[in-house]
Amino acid sequence: MLPALPLQTLGQRIDTLVNNLTAGAVAFAGDLLVFIATVVVFYLLGRIVVVPVVTRLLQARDIDPTLAKPARKVTLAAVVFVAIAIGFAIAGFGNLLTSLATIAAALTLAIGFASQDIIGNLVAGVFLIADPKVRIGDWVEWSDKKGVIEDISFRVSRVRTFNNELVTVPNSELANTAIINPVAKDKLRVPFTFGVGYSDDLDHAQDVILEEAERHEEILDEPAPSTRVTELADSYVGIQSRFWIANPSRADWAKVRSEYVQAVKERCDAEEIDMPYPHQQLLGGIDVEMEGAAVEAPADD
Repeated sequence: MLPALPLQTLGQRIDTLVNNLTAGAVAFAGDLLVFIATVVVFYLLGRIVVVPVVTRLLQARDIDPTLAKPARKVTLAAVVFVAIAIGFAIAGFGNLLTSLATIAAALTLAIGFASQDIIGNLVAGVFLIADPKVRIGDWVEWSDKKGVIEDISFRVSRVRTFNNELVTVPNSELANTAIINPVAKDKLRVPFTFGVGYSDDLDHAQDVILEEAERHEEILDEPAPSTRVTELADSYVGIQSRFWIANPSRADWAKVRSEYVQAVKERCDAEEIDMPYPHQQLLGGIDVEMEGAAVEAPADD
């Protein structure tokens, strides 16, 4: 017959439970410190070694900035992921890692249904980054907007408008819209319409407009500037000037066009070429009828 085991009192059971919890908390805290230290060490190692190596490889291969920036971001994300994975393995959080993977998969599925627009922007960002015709620094026009691309990320693109505003555009908007790149082979054609009077010599006006374009140092000789009559408006005849500038930027485009238009205006004033502006003339009169009794003149005292 086995001897009877002594029964633990309530106080002893509480002490045992507290000791077990304390030992477990101490062990978990130790593992957590190991995990944090491992993640920090491998993250810093990746930032110091891996990211610079990838950056130098991209520069050595002369990779376009549109592809280089996302590549660096992906490399940094991979460094973080690897550091966390190694931290879990060294700290002995294998079961926790499996549980977290299951929870992450469920959250990913739920977030995917709830954020279809974001996923659409991510997919569109990949296509924009891979498109060789869309690059950082390009001058683009879409819908009723225009500007210079400053950044293309996986979710949004940032465009600097000609009013010096930074516009954040969802990638899906650019991917699903016809994008116009007016800069062909590092040259930009700039049109501008001048209005001259109906009684003026149109050939002389076109000669003046062309001569001022040829005098401007930043307007190209090849392709040569050209003019053509484009409209017969109410108060003027429209003559459109077309000229080209090289390596255009937002500032260059605005500066050259402003200087050229001012030069043409001053030359037309000197040549007595009229540049009329719309005006209206009101004709007719107003009849006023007096109703009621006539007003009597005051009697003399």
